[in-house]
Amino acid sequence: MKRKALILIGPEFEDIEALYPYYRLIEAGFDVTVAAPFSGEVEGKHGYRMNSKAIKDINPDDFDILVLPGGRGPERIRVSARDDAVRIVKSFYDSGKPIAAICHGPQLLLSAGIVKDIKLTSYPGIADDLKAGGAEWLNEKVVVHGNIITSRLPEDLPYWMEALLKALSNS
Repeated sequence: MKRKALILIGPEFEDIEALYPYYRLIEAGFDVTVAAPFSGEVEGKHGYRMNSKAIKDINPDDFDILVLPGGRGPERIRVSARDDAVRIVKSFYDSGKPIAAICHGPQLLLSAGIVKDIKLTSYPGIADDLKAGGAEWLNEKVVVHGNIITSRLPEDLPYWMEALLKALSNS
């Protein structure tokens, strides 16, 4: 059976942080689903568009991995689909399935209440928020803590995806 990946985006997501893992996961043999606060076409910060299902319709048990790109998407999700996004993130975390978050993506980890006592990284502008939530924030290209894989910026994408693909080969 083909493994399944879920990517959560919101309007003004960071295009490359969603598209890069989308195509890399397809290359690795995954069936990839994109979900957003609403179904239909969602536009990123730089004009790329992705078709999505509605987050409210997602059953996290149907997926093997969760990808949380950055940009303004996580903020938009928190405003209009927070409860369903939290439900999904907590489900992945509790089941030990890989969660890969980059840039502002860890904002959804914070909303889910799962950053306390974990090591992670993110866009430096949200480091204080994550620290206030109890995380140990590190300024590194990629940080792996249990089933959570985080990175800071688009420049870190190769290291982030390498860590994610390694985690998937071990699961």
